[in-house]
Order: sequence, then C-alpha cells, then structure tokens
Amino acid sequence: MDRGGCQMSGGGGGGGGGDGSGPDRQGMITLEDLESFSEDQQSDSGNGSLEEEAETTEEDEDRLLHYWQDVARGHQVEVSQEMAEPIQQLTSNNQGRSTREHIPFTLLARKDKCGELLYEKRNYEKGHWACITMREETYEQSICYGFMRIMRYICQQNSSGDYLGMTLPIITVVRTDENHSVISHDVTVAYYLPVEHQAQPPQPYDSEIVIEMWPATVVYTRAFTGPTNEVTIINQINAMAELLDSPGMCVNDSFIVAGYTNPAHSNRQNEIWFLERR
Repeated sequence: MDRGGCQMSGGGGGGGGGDGSGPDRQGMITLEDLESFSEDQQSDSGNGSLEEEAETTEEDEDRLLHYWQDVARGHQVEVSQEMAEPIQQLTSNNQGRSTREHIPFTLLARKDKCGELLYEKRNYEKGHWACITMREETYEQSICYGFMRIMRYICQQNSSGDYLGMTLPIITVVRTDENHSVISHDVTVAYYLPVEHQAQPPQPYDSEIVIEMWPATVVYTRAFTGPTNEVTIINQINAMAELLDSPGMCVNDSFIVAGYTNPAHSNRQNEIWFLERR
C-alpha cells in the first residue's frame, strides 16, 4: 500500500470553534509549529532573484520534511520524500486559507457533575467526508498513514487542483467487539470537506479515498487528553459507557475518536464519540 507522510493538524479540542493547543509541547510538532517554522523561513529568504527564491523554497521544503521525519520516526511512521510539497502547502499561508474550519454542530445538552463536564450531546448535520480505511499493525500507524493520504488529497491531488483547506476535528472510526475489549485493525480516517466544497466535493486522485455523504447524526462526546492507542481508546470507551444514563441507545460496536491535535503530541486534545442509534 502506498504510504506518504503524516501529522495530525493542530488546534484545540472541544466546542465548535477556536484554536487552542496543549500546554505540554515537549518538542512535539503541531500545525502551529509548522506554520511558524514556515513563516520564519519565508521571512529569512530576503528579496533575491527568482533563482534564489526557488532555491530557498526547495530548502524550506527539505527542512520541513526533515522536521516531520524526525518526529515520525519516534512513532514508527515513515515520511517519504514525495511528501515535501504537500507539507509545504499545508503549512504555508495558501492565499490566506491556513485558518482551520471547525465542523459545525448544534449543542443539544450537557451533563455536569460537581462542576465537571462529563459529556455533551451534539447534533451534526449531514455532510460530505473524504474517507480512507487503513489496516496497519497499530492504531497509531493506521491514523498516520491514513491522514497522509488524506493530506495529499487536501493539497491539490484532487480534481480541482487546488488546496482545499483544513477542518477540525479529523476523525477516526474504530470498531470493537461486543465487550469493548479489542479494537479491529480496520480504522477509517475521515476529513470533513470545508463549507465551500460541500456542494461539489473535488474528487480524489487516490482511488482508495472515497467521498461519502454522512447523514445527520446525534453524538455523545467526552473530551480527553493524551496519546491515542488501543489501550487508551478502550479505556475511554468503557469510561463513557459508564457515564451514559442509557448506553443501549448508542451504537455498541463502532465509535469515533476525534483529534484536534496531531497524534505525536504528548498532550493531545481528543474526544470520544458515541453515535446515537437511528
């Protein structure tokens, strides 16, 4: 299977807007890091000739690629040379469209206990998503190698030939056994198309990425921080099941992990989503 490069996009968890970032960075890479890195490189490029500017752009791409590769190695993820250009596109301004759009939703209810938010009930309207299903050795590898493919779709490898823009969260659909003790190796990574592309989604060049119209869905969401792997996801699913008054009203073998920061971040901002049965 073709593999590109990966990091999950930056931003903050929870809510329907805003871009926060975890307090514990520890050298981990986020989209904000990469944008700042790219802007610094661009500001240092000066006002040289076209040849000099072209050389500077190539140097910037190489530096960004090496930066990603260094972080990815710690997670057993390979970032290939062909990802240099998409990384540069995703981390540059892209004509003012580097702002990340949050997926719209309507807050239906909140459950608190002693001032602590336990979970939220939200309604997400129907919309187009770009999806790819991966089957790697670990969950972390699946989400990284899945997002690398989605990333190339976002960065011009689509029928419009244009940069599409980022949305948050990037979600992964995980499947478990009835006892919520084992996660399937099949993991679906999904990207919500920005509002301007919802009516006519650009088609992917990658034949394994499919554009799907997902129906309106009511979800129960609970925020959590830290890495996402098989153990933490199972723990979060079981914790959420205990908090719900009627867990039987939700789908029992398919859940969503919503990521607002990249999977390498030590204090990653995430949510676990339970889908209400239709």
